[in-house]
Amino acid sequence: MESLAAPPVAPRRGGVNGPAPRPVLAPILDGDALEVAQFLHRELNTRIAPERWMAILRPRWASGPNHGFLLRADGEIVGVYAAVYSTREREDRRWEVCNLAAFCVVETHRAHSLRLVRALLAQKEFVFTDLSPSGNVPAMNDRLGFIRLEGATRLALNLPSWRRGADLVESLDEIAGILRGADAAIFADHRDAPAARHLVVRDHDRYAYLVYRRDRRKRLPLFATPLHVGGDPGLLADNWASVASRLLRHGHVVTLAEERVLGFAPGGVGTVLRSPRPRMFKGAVDQREIDYLYSELTQLEW
Repeated sequence: MESLAAPPVAPRRGGVNGPAPRPVLAPILDGDALEVAQFLHRELNTRIAPERWMAILRPRWASGPNHGFLLRADGEIVGVYAAVYSTREREDRRWEVCNLAAFCVVETHRAHSLRLVRALLAQKEFVFTDLSPSGNVPAMNDRLGFIRLEGATRLALNLPSWRRGADLVESLDEIAGILRGADAAIFADHRDAPAARHLVVRDHDRYAYLVYRRDRRKRLPLFATPLHVGGDPGLLADNWASVASRLLRHGHVVTLAEERVLGFAPGGVGTVLRSPRPRMFKGAVDQREIDYLYSELTQLEW
């Protein structure tokens, strides 16, 4: 998929004999989910079946006042901005997050796109994240006061390795028995997330917990993107050669390694990207507290 955050180019409907009617703005509720999923399949990405779109509309943790906002004209959906909500906690702090997940408005009603954006941002109690914007959306977000997350992204080649090190655990049942505290809660919420993959590095009573996803670049599904590191990041760094080798066995030739996620920059063959895809947020929270969990990055592969 080119983007989850940019409206498609292809028009579908319109006022052939006059101006298109002003669409009605409404929140996406549970009863709208299937219709919204069908709209996103038809208008945004036909490779993603409606049942897969449902993953961002009905996440396992089921948090939030709505699932985003939609536009209707003559009873038919003509625009959608789907959102994934979550409650996040760190030590003694707690905040609500609205992840902007999938943005699509048919061309004949494109002039009303900002109504969807404003409806979401009017929910002042939330911190907003936009983790896969492209096209003209990053520039729009800049004007709306979003901040771009800092940090380098290294394109690191995953090479085979025969070096012995800590144990690598991928069995979900085994992982459930290893993780503790916040890591255990994150795993429980994301165990069945369609785009989240889990790996634990274990060394006696120490562990590092990696959540990652498969990504496409130039239509090639060869990239691993780390989304979260829990436990002991130093253990992950020390055993990265083994982890990279395991990723290669799963068909991930390259890791898109963001230092802000991993906590280190993988060595070996690779290069730092000059223009990585932007990750953006808006709200009263330090950017070090923004991660990629509870978002479309864990819920949907494209």
